[in-house]
Amino acid sequence: MDCTNVKRDHKKEMRAVQDSMDVLSGKWKISILSSICFYSKRRFSDILADIDGISNKMLSKELKELELNRLIKRTVLATQPITVQYELTEHGLSLKTIIVNLKDWGIKHRMEIIGK
Repeated sequence: MDCTNVKRDHKKEMRAVQDSMDVLSGKWKISILSSICFYSKRRFSDILADIDGISNKMLSKELKELELNRLIKRTVLATQPITVQYELTEHGLSLKTIIVNLKDWGIKHRMEIIGK
């Protein structure tokens, strides 16, 4: 393989990583996806309670972006009062392994740094 092909392949790989980061970037998206992933279906208030420091407005904004990127599905239930549930789409479920690996790494990293 010549250097031109290697460089082109590397560019393609880096573009794919950047595309992923564009969709998942920000302070809250991975935490939101994790909340939904670990519990299957979550209500807005459940996600809000799971994530320290996020505001109602920011959670609403991030959920809309994740829905636009087809990672989560929003379902309005005909209850009184109305209940809204969020769950990962089939496409969103493809992130489950990554989220579990991040959780596992986070546990190991915490042990490495502070021993807890």
